[in-house]
Amino acid sequence: MLGLPDGTRACLFDLDGVLTDTASVHAAAWKQMFDEYLRGRAEREGTEFRPFDVTDDYGPYVDGKPRLAGTDSFLRSRGIELPAGGPDDAPDAETVYALATRKNALVQEKIVTVGVEVYPGSVRYLRAVKEAGLATAVVSSSANAAQVLEVAGLADLIDHRVDGVTAKERGLPGKPAPDTFLAAAADLGVGKDEAVVFEDALAGVASGKAGGFGFVVGVDRLGQAEALREHGADIVVTDLADLMAGTP
Repeated sequence: MLGLPDGTRACLFDLDGVLTDTASVHAAAWKQMFDEYLRGRAEREGTEFRPFDVTDDYGPYVDGKPRLAGTDSFLRSRGIELPAGGPDDAPDAETVYALATRKNALVQEKIVTVGVEVYPGSVRYLRAVKEAGLATAVVSSSANAAQVLEVAGLADLIDHRVDGVTAKERGLPGKPAPDTFLAAAADLGVGKDEAVVFEDALAGVASGKAGGFGFVVGVDRLGQAEALREHGADIVVTDLADLMAGTP
């Protein structure tokens, strides 16, 4: 009924883009932050302003990655190298940390003002997973995962959470490294061969593959099915509810 391999004991879900449509909120926040910075930089240097492109830039450079890594990755794609900076940086400092902090503030603002949309098919699937007696965890690079789960009304369906806050506290590298997924499986007391990873981001799918998990489900929200397969997805669906139509 769930479309999962025999022996599966736990489902490890990415949050943004898999359970909730906060990926669009994150994309809008990334664009607003980067465009403000790039426009100001272009004006100072007398160069052409080239905005952040959600279609071309979001997936390869920032989606699924920790904020600092995503910020640095995109800037380097434009040939821009900034100092890393730190927590004490002023909001307008020209550092990776300051820009990443600005992006997070925009996300929190949008969550409050715009709200959080859930994918109905994902909610149905999540409820079916719980009814089947499987353990559930959210594994997200976001530091706002707890807030998003509460606002979305999904907190009661999730047994455990490993997010950006957890990763920082434990010193876990972010996706595409597999450490956060491996930590979630260990916390739930299941082997990696008994856990299934659900991801929409290329970095996240690569993380599941690198971790040697029993099965990796790619969720194609951006029309990148082939890329998800190339990065390690065992199956690609456009909605989690599709898995309930049959078994892989």
